[in-house]
Amino acid sequence: MIGYGASSLSAPGGQVPRTGQSRRESGMNNQQQVSDLLHEAGETHHRVYRIVDGADDDWASWYADWLINLSELPALLGARPVRSELVYLLVSLNKQYTAEQPGEPWEAFYARRIIEHFQPASQR
Repeated sequence: MIGYGASSLSAPGGQVPRTGQSRRESGMNNQQQVSDLLHEAGETHHRVYRIVDGADDDWASWYADWLINLSELPALLGARPVRSELVYLLVSLNKQYTAEQPGEPWEAFYARRIIEHFQPASQR
């Protein structure tokens, strides 16, 4: 499961823009913005589930709900993802990331694939 421990929450070079500054205004590219949202979701989830040190068997549902309803993800993707599709994608990405163990933070790995998955066919 993603989001456990401080090291898993460290985004590469990345701080989320300070309060009052939108991610668009900060000049970050789309992938970095989505990666930062995933990092923020991980931190928020860990705080919400702090009593059990972030443990949540249904973490993907929580992440999808937060990303769709409480973040800029729909605007960054140019469409509002269907919640069940995003849950499925997050679970699939978790399995893939765990199996492949790539040399990049989970947020960057997921961000690239989320953008690719939800990109309109005309832009592929």
